[in-house]
Amino acid sequence: MSKSMPNAVVALGANLDLRGNGPAVTLQNALDALSRHDVVIRSVSRFFATPCFPAGAGPDYVNAAALIATEKSPSQLLQVLHEVEQEFGRERVQRWGMRTLDLDLVCFEDQVLPDRVTFDRWRTLPTDAQRQEAPDQLILPHPRLQDRAFVLVPMADIVPDWRHPVMGRTVCEMIQTLPAVEVAAVTAL
Repeated sequence: MSKSMPNAVVALGANLDLRGNGPAVTLQNALDALSRHDVVIRSVSRFFATPCFPAGAGPDYVNAAALIATEKSPSQLLQVLHEVEQEFGRERVQRWGMRTLDLDLVCFEDQVLPDRVTFDRWRTLPTDAQRQEAPDQLILPHPRLQDRAFVLVPMADIVPDWRHPVMGRTVCEMIQTLPAVEVAAVTAL
């Protein structure tokens, strides 16, 4: 990642139509919207069809990842992501529910935020607790990115050698630890 301006990875996802457009159009429009918020889009993965997570919670998703550069702090960037989600009709009604647009800040350089202890708590939170609890502060890197093929496979298109600052594994190495059936279910459009 270039050091001229801090880099971050944003995961994009949608599984509901918006204003007569399908999720892939929404993702492209969201990238355009981010560009209007002092965010430089360095590269974008292919778009992928992915099974809804958790299974049965709604229509399948379209997912992608974008490598961006910005002078904003991680918390300022998160605020921009939330603003763009709102522009695209995002309503935070149900955790892991259906959505018109989901923008997740996956990583910001190699920062671990807010600290290692808090990061580890969220990374190891049992699945049942994950459904009920949401952090009230920014946790970086995303505490479950290593568990999600729908995040890692698109990331492999743009930053395959990014190394997780806590786990020490690259994106490609993290993909290799996932069940093959989960990785195979993430298919390029």
